Amino acid sequence: MNHTKKNRLALYIAIPVIILLILLRFGLYFIRSDGFSGLSMLLPILLLCFILFALCTCGFFAAWVYQDCKRRGDDPVLWAIVVFIATPFIGLLIYFLRRSEIKKTCFACGHRVSLKAKYCEECGTYLEKKEDNINMERKGTHHIKFIVAGTITMVLMLICLAGFIVSAATGNGVNTNVTSSERVWNLGTIRMNYNTYLNGVWKLDFKSASDGFVEEQNMRIDDSETQILYADITCDTVPEGATLVLWLVQDDVVRSVDVTNISEPLEYPLDEFEDGKIHVRLQINGVENAVSEIYVK
Repeated sequence: MNHTKKNRLALYIAIPVIILLILLRFGLYFIRSDGFSGLSMLLPILLLCFILFALCTCGFFAAWVYQDCKRRGDDPVLWAIVVFIATPFIGLLIYFLRRSEIKKTCFACGHRVSLKAKYCEECGTYLEKKEDNINMERKGTHHIKFIVAGTITMVLMLICLAGFIVSAATGNGVNTNVTSSERVWNLGTIRMNYNTYLNGVWKLDFKSASDGFVEEQNMRIDDSETQILYADITCDTVPEGATLVLWLVQDDVVRSVDVTNISEPLEYPLDEFEDGKIHVRLQINGVENAVSEIYVK
């Protein structure tokens, strides 16, 4: 009994801890991304609700498996963890393929035997029909509340996921304006080898990207009158009509430079801008195999 209580306690503690870690991850991302700047709050809310409903779905179905395992004499904690981690879709499939048969106890020797058995395989005692009637489980699903709750949360999870996908695919609530003073969110893809920002130096090395893809980095101007933006950029593959554009955006001040075929590093004066944060962006329009190093000096 004490062992069962400990298992339940571990399960009850593990689920809130997992949810707390996910919320913490969202909080850290919120801080690092300037508070989801450039996104409608609907999108992160839908994503967060999707994750929470997914966890609830896993939890409810894991709880049902826990109870079902107890009836069958299996390890309930182990199977509950398997279903929770593997998601209900995969976890339940594995469980139904591997779960044990419900058994009854031989009244003579106490050995567990199949409900359909007429004789005990251990002692050979004939199992009377009335014994079957006593031990036979009632037909119908046990602990239906867990299945109902799991189904409801699964439907809500799918609704949140569909809403997120539709909103993102249509661009509603997603800032894709390269001249915006908020963060730019891309709906395309980029193939990169290297992208880092260390000690004020932004290094970007990419193979290719979706047309119009914008990669950005926030930098800081300490003295706009004397500092310049240094950009060493080379593009090995430039198909006809392809361009690589450098954008500098700070509030209402927006400047752009075509850096597709620059023969030497660009040194751009920053006297048009104010001291403080500035958005430095590279808009990729078809160029491939590009290497760049950008910083304020």
